[in-house]
Amino acid sequence: MRALIIAALLLMSAACPAAAAEKLTITVTVAGKSFTIVLDDSVTTRALTARLPLELRMSDLNGNEKYAALGAPLPTRSERPGQIRAGDFMLFGDDCLVLFYETFPSAYSYTHLGRADDPEGLSQALGDGDVTVLFERKR
Repeated sequence: MRALIIAALLLMSAACPAAAAEKLTITVTVAGKSFTIVLDDSVTTRALTARLPLELRMSDLNGNEKYAALGAPLPTRSERPGQIRAGDFMLFGDDCLVLFYETFPSAYSYTHLGRADDPEGLSQALGDGDVTVLFERKR
């Protein structure tokens, strides 16, 4: 009986590898507040997490996003999302990280990296102007 249960569990995990996979997350800390970003499973996010921790000075753009150049390119797979949501974490071009804190329509192309699991308070933490943001693997 025990062998049958083990065989069934192995079969289920083989049939649904995504269900068995653990979500890749990072922590973004700004102004003493931390937010969890759930990353997409992609070559881009794996390349990014290999560089963590990163402390970046991020500039404000249009009162809806913070951005910072990485200085070295990441692999890309850009597309036009049409709608940006508060909490979206994306790559513009091949070396510009963007953290959005407002929801709005956009015609620009980005490589989607992930999304804040709870963006409540992100806008207030990022505030106006430039900020220093720490990106690190979730502990």
